[in-house]
Amino acid sequence: MGTPTRPTIDDGPERIDAPSRSDTFVRGLSEAIGGPLGEHAVPPTTGREWTKGGRRFWTAARIVLALVCLTLSLHWVQKSPCRDGNWTDLKQYKEFCYTDVLALYYAEGLGEGKVPYLDHPVEYPVLTGAFMGLIGLPVHAFGSSRPSFNQGEWFYNLNALALGAIGVASVAAILALRRRRPWDAALFALSPALLVTATVNWDLLAIGFAVFGLYAWARRWPVAAGVLLGLGTAAKLWPGFLFVPLIFLGVRSRQNRPVWTAVVAGATAWLAVNVPVMAANFHNWKRFLDLNTERAIDWGTLWYIGDHFPRGNGQYGFQPFHWLGSHVDPTLNYLTYLLIGLAWLGVGALALLARERPRLGQLAFLTVAAFLIFNKVWSQQFVLWLLPLVVLARPRWGAFIAWQVAELCYFFAFYGELMGASGRQVFPEGVFVLASILRLATVAVLCGFVVRDILHPEHDAVRTTYPSDPDGGLLNDGPEPAPVAPPAPAAAATG
Repeated sequence: MGTPTRPTIDDGPERIDAPSRSDTFVRGLSEAIGGPLGEHAVPPTTGREWTKGGRRFWTAARIVLALVCLTLSLHWVQKSPCRDGNWTDLKQYKEFCYTDVLALYYAEGLGEGKVPYLDHPVEYPVLTGAFMGLIGLPVHAFGSSRPSFNQGEWFYNLNALALGAIGVASVAAILALRRRRPWDAALFALSPALLVTATVNWDLLAIGFAVFGLYAWARRWPVAAGVLLGLGTAAKLWPGFLFVPLIFLGVRSRQNRPVWTAVVAGATAWLAVNVPVMAANFHNWKRFLDLNTERAIDWGTLWYIGDHFPRGNGQYGFQPFHWLGSHVDPTLNYLTYLLIGLAWLGVGALALLARERPRLGQLAFLTVAAFLIFNKVWSQQFVLWLLPLVVLARPRWGAFIAWQVAELCYFFAFYGELMGASGRQVFPEGVFVLASILRLATVAVLCGFVVRDILHPEHDAVRTTYPSDPDGGLLNDGPEPAPVAPPAPAAAATG
């Protein structure tokens, strides 16, 4: 055997990762087109080499940005059969094009000109409701005097344009976080889950706040990071979970002051946008809290699997799960809180006890994934929450693709389940349960790989390129043992 090749390309002041060298899965695929990038090859996408006309335009970062634009454009095409709102004969399920964005334009009163929270309760946190209103109310005002103007269609189109711009900006922020590993962001840009769920709901809004919050933290701006994460929490709850790994890592690195500065800034930002709405109409404001407290076991969750798992003789479910599903308040809620809390304590144990300080991206992924695994609600678009985090935590293509295949299987099975719930049985209940298990299992496997990388940092792909945590910001200033030397890529690239 020859000497293993290096995982990066020497190219000026920074070395750019070459996935065909550093990732076993990509290396294998590259054999179909001539094998991994050679030692003496001049990489055409680093952005520093010159041609007769100047710098090459198609750098790795620009290619990734073009790819995410392509994916989001194809998503718009995929949703186009439903954009006119003519959802007859279960068209929205048959053509896999259902979107909350269009449905809730009418359900949340925007089609009647109602102001979110003031005139109508909204089932989402304040900034998501504000986002809906900022687009929906002008659409209604413009279309109310024009009978031929399809308000719902234009509401969807404008939301898709705004959310798509946030998605592209989020990829740009990921690229800025991974300047030496620009191809990592292609995991997000080419994600099949992004292709089919980008505008099912308004989750890209919270993703934008979360990613830019992590970027601000990496740039050592704790106040800005806290504000962005706090605003993200005011759009969807999960960006606030990212304070959990920050607190644990702050304790380990003895950087508590900047961490708590970010926490206070985040709480202040959340209060600044929520308190005025609470004061204006508290009952409508707390609709989000009431709904999440009252909701029963939702499709595809761990609890749904337990309640619908085939037991033979046409029977489904296990008694404890069925009992929990029938006693939502407060038993199931408390049990999910307990399990999520225990999982987060496990994240804290990793943060404090691992041989080398875990990276922020790794713990952020585990924190949000644990919430999804044990929560009683796991909507189809929640997969988007994990996309930027898996890029930061574990940019390996093999396990990522397996997870995305599982998510696609769940996506199609879910629409079949919706057809069945509407009176048109497509397949037995066991098919949807199997798809749910596959999704749950692949997320759990990804968590296992991330934990393995934390406990054995020589397997961590990002550590082959960066001497310290590129997302760590001020955490990198704390005391820490000398980092583990990067391994040869053949030993590191698994999964």
